[in-house]
Amino acid sequence: MDKKKYRIEKDSMGDVYVPVDALFGAQTQRAIENFTISPQPLPWNFIRAVLIIKSAAAKTNMSLGLISEENGRLICQAIDELLATPCPDQFPVSVFQTGSGTSTNMNVNEVIGGLCRKKGKVLSPNDHVNCSQSSNDVIPTAIHIAAAIATTSTLLPAIKSLATIIRKFGEKNRDVIKTAKTHLMDALPIRLQAEVEGWATQFDESEERINSALPRLLRLPLGGTAVGSGVNCHSSFAKKAIISINYTTELNFTQAPSLYKGLSSLDTIVEFSGHLKTIALALNKVANDLRWMNSGPLSGLGEIKLPALQPGSSIMPAKINPVIPEAVCMAAAQVIGNDTTISIGAMGGNFQLNTMLPVVAANILQSIDLLAGSAKSLGEKAIANITVNREVYDEALSLNPILVTSLAPRIGYMQAAEIAKTAQKQKKTILEIALEQTNIPREELEKLLNPVTLANGGL
Repeated sequence: MDKKKYRIEKDSMGDVYVPVDALFGAQTQRAIENFTISPQPLPWNFIRAVLIIKSAAAKTNMSLGLISEENGRLICQAIDELLATPCPDQFPVSVFQTGSGTSTNMNVNEVIGGLCRKKGKVLSPNDHVNCSQSSNDVIPTAIHIAAAIATTSTLLPAIKSLATIIRKFGEKNRDVIKTAKTHLMDALPIRLQAEVEGWATQFDESEERINSALPRLLRLPLGGTAVGSGVNCHSSFAKKAIISINYTTELNFTQAPSLYKGLSSLDTIVEFSGHLKTIALALNKVANDLRWMNSGPLSGLGEIKLPALQPGSSIMPAKINPVIPEAVCMAAAQVIGNDTTISIGAMGGNFQLNTMLPVVAANILQSIDLLAGSAKSLGEKAIANITVNREVYDEALSLNPILVTSLAPRIGYMQAAEIAKTAQKQKKTILEIALEQTNIPREELEKLLNPVTLANGGL
């Protein structure tokens, strides 16, 4: 080791060599050396949430006289610099660390202290930056704050926009009648607009679910400190700090009704992740419908044509694949996997602490980001620019044997089935065979078998 590239830092366990240009200190360096399962750090939006908490804490501690105004201002200035110019390389602690997230909390404390040191003031990461706090209440609080910010700023707008794009596509093609499919087999006629309205409604309801869970996500366990009892925390700290957090985030956070529950339980995150999984499944459903509808163009359905975005094969010229729906399906799979990890993470709650907080934080935030990105991509890069192959729809409708369903109330199920079989065998329309095998007048048959009529629910 080239000692010129390192400085000596101290913590409660002794001396540690830390890179000379690092803002962090001894505890972060220990975490880097100890937690080597994966180099994957916690995402920046989680670190940002911790910084927001630290800023609110410093302001509150100043107002309560728990730290000096000079120290409090220095801490806030350092945090403002970090928020304005993110430096992710200073937050390298792996997701797979101590289950409480203590190493990340101390990493943030030390980086803030490091910036203060550069300004000529030595502050304690524990006594000053971490005043009135514990990793055990900061980290679950940060999970809620980061998830709420990401949800309100990116996810909800993305799924709302997707629903709007779907409805615009439906309105543009409101006159298109198509053959529905159940079990992937031809069924009765429906309107294309009605089909895609089903898609849009999935995202309307997704928005409803998220909004129903948000009030619980906005409850913060800040003030519970180590075990939920609030030891070493001023009785007014949490209320004042949350007011400051609300001012910064423009959200309406409140203190959790039970700090013990907030430190040890991940029920709210599990619930929220379940709603994210539902959105993933909705996106997957729409993406797979699009893949089927786009299949072909000759031997598949060929009902629509998705935008041609890139060559689809390294060996087959002119092949174009439905790349955006495929990417969305993979993102949905990841979100579903994340939900399983979060559920197992919630099982890490024992007595007064959950010890799987970092992996839960990483997974819930990744899920939110993946869903927001998927909704945006699916809407803007696929659905907004679909070409509808009306001729394919019309041809399939004209030969659809399931049109005979409308005759069953008049002639009975069995005779209707025979007409359908004959039509398929002879490759004729239901109208032609029904004229031969029933005494129903042509005019009435044409009304009964009209795909528009059937798409509207029948006579």
